[in-house]
Amino acid sequence: MQATQVKNTQQLSDIEVVRRVLAGEKELYELLMRRHNQKLYRVIRAYLKDECETEDAMQNTYLKAYEKLYQFSGNAQFSTWLIRIGINEALGWLRKNEASVCKRAAQDGPTEDRVLELPDTKAMNPETKMIQQETQQMLEQAIDALPPKYKIVYLLKEVEDMSTSEVTASLHITESNVNVRLHRAKSLLKESLYELSASKAVFVFGLRRCDKLVEKVMAKLA
Repeated sequence: MQATQVKNTQQLSDIEVVRRVLAGEKELYELLMRRHNQKLYRVIRAYLKDECETEDAMQNTYLKAYEKLYQFSGNAQFSTWLIRIGINEALGWLRKNEASVCKRAAQDGPTEDRVLELPDTKAMNPETKMIQQETQQMLEQAIDALPPKYKIVYLLKEVEDMSTSEVTASLHITESNVNVRLHRAKSLLKESLYELSASKAVFVFGLRRCDKLVEKVMAKLA
């Protein structure tokens, strides 16, 4: 989709975009991807630590969502519907690959620490960039240490700012469970890291990666 076309359709709601995609304007699916790439990345990243596997799972999620787009009723937010597909994709991958992942981890030993990609639009001097990278690295390590059921709630509530009702709808758990898991997640993180984790820079799916994923999915849909 050309930049001008994207600009002219930015005001469309998700449900309007879905209706137009189903009516034949397949190229508008790109809008939904760009709007929800960041959130979907953080959701799947809560389950799959490998970056390549995470992006593959995201691509599969978007392809499956496109195939099932006619099932989206509009009663819930599109992001909630998409998150459910993404979680199922991640859990399915874990079930199929648990044995091989454990074997590989035992053979390879600890993996190298990964520095999360910085937002492409923020210009920072070298010193600030280094501090930002170190902060992101510490956050990733601390959050990655959380069990998935706590990690996903923490990311959705604290990083994505989703409401409790949105989280319950996305994860199919009670509000009480959301609160309990969030409290447990916070208690597992050191106080200093918890204060830093309010930054929206954590688990950033940068613009270049967003463009690459959009191009891959749209090419498969063509």
